[in-house]
Amino acid sequence: MSDYVLELRGITKTFPGVKALDQVHFQLKPGEIHALMGENGAGKSTFIKIITGVHFPDEGEIFVNGQKTEIKNPKDAQRLGIAAIYQHVTCFPDLSVTENIFMGHEKITKRTKRILWGDMHAEAKKLLQELGASFDPRTKMGALSVAQQQIVEIAKALSTDARIIIMDEPTAALTARESEELYKIAEKLRDNGASIIFISHRFEDMYRLASKVTVFRDAKYIGSWGISDISNEDLIVAMVGREITQLFPKKAAKAGEELLRVEGLGKTGFFADVSFSVHRGEIVGLTGLVGAGRTEVCQAVFGITSFDTGQVYLKGKAIKVKNPLQAMELGIGYLPEDRQKQGLVLEWGIERNITLPALGKLSRKGWIQEKREAELAHALAEKVQVKARSIFDLASSLSGGNQQKVVVAKLLTADLDIIILDEPTKGVDVGAKSAIYEIISDLASQGYGVIMISSEMPEVIGMSDRVVVMREGRVTASLDGATVTQEAILEAAMVNSAIPEAATAHSSASETLST
Repeated sequence: MSDYVLELRGITKTFPGVKALDQVHFQLKPGEIHALMGENGAGKSTFIKIITGVHFPDEGEIFVNGQKTEIKNPKDAQRLGIAAIYQHVTCFPDLSVTENIFMGHEKITKRTKRILWGDMHAEAKKLLQELGASFDPRTKMGALSVAQQQIVEIAKALSTDARIIIMDEPTAALTARESEELYKIAEKLRDNGASIIFISHRFEDMYRLASKVTVFRDAKYIGSWGISDISNEDLIVAMVGREITQLFPKKAAKAGEELLRVEGLGKTGFFADVSFSVHRGEIVGLTGLVGAGRTEVCQAVFGITSFDTGQVYLKGKAIKVKNPLQAMELGIGYLPEDRQKQGLVLEWGIERNITLPALGKLSRKGWIQEKREAELAHALAEKVQVKARSIFDLASSLSGGNQQKVVVAKLLTADLDIIILDEPTKGVDVGAKSAIYEIISDLASQGYGVIMISSEMPEVIGMSDRVVVMREGRVTASLDGATVTQEAILEAAMVNSAIPEAATAHSSASETLST
């Protein structure tokens, strides 16, 4: 018997103009949770596709249970007991949970080829119960939360008798409580003999679950270590190729005139009596538990939704923004939390995404001046350090961190005073985080007023001049960024307060901030 349930040796994969994997190695032991880490673009996605049969390597060898094998297609991978669970769940939302679990390997009668719905529903229910889920397998997938859909994907893997399970950023869209539930499921799978490759940007995932970590950088294998054998600092150096001496490069900026003031803002069912201000050159961190109403307040300020009570003042003048276009004309920009659905047109090139808000400026007699458009896009892409071969590359081809930079560049095409950033580093690696923090700091030093919505306390503390904490739709504290602590934020975020029922309808009191 081999010591490894899966082993890859010298795997190389080249696409036109790009070497996606260059002589990488990987070893997975039976019953092991092995973390795979690296910056976006390090080769992790191609690595997954090699193992699952989506791509075939140009060079190298793959061994499963000590036997050399070729994985030519996904069916081969399934036959070998390999399954992958992705960050963005690939499901059929209008079909039932049972149909999603057994898609492609339905239970049918041998003679009539009739689908055995009763057997499939029963098996699906059993798989869900083993994973601690209580929802009905006849439920449509589209009606489930992201966390529940992840459980269905795991059940689907188990239905194919998978013993090697790849989890690709499974916690990226989950709350802290949902992540903890996923951790317990992963540990249960491990204890039952499954081997798990856990890909994540979050160090807390690695420390919580894995016994070993492998790092890829620039398509190459950098090394493998036991979790207790490598320090956080050395792991970051392995991932990004340099020491990040200052993860939060906050530049000293003197707060200037008041740009935005929110007074007593309220929207029935979402938030009530919210007040705060933002000055020129200032970064205001807006934080609190998931469901505290932070995003809803900023969307109301930006004109995506409306508010019922209160007033917004821009440079001392009362305004009520009716739509996002009007907000941008007034000098307010907004970077949404979901960059892929709300911030980008993924099938457009980088240049068209960046210049989308500025078509009026770039047009003459109704025709877009393409040379000016390309010059503007190139200048802004360079300003925020987008890594791409060309500004004409599709937005969908970029890593998460570079997609985020494109959305920031898109904001800078307009003449703005206020920039609202909703979870600006969500789902990006540590190197991209550092670059985005530098961009945010530069924006403040240039005189923009920045509102940064974040659930990550280290970045809130490291980047904010002031921290506004919300709980169940209300502001519970406004803290000085120079002296703020995690304890002070948590105390304000979890304080019990008498809040009208209508204001708590969208709250999630059981969630915790990411530390």
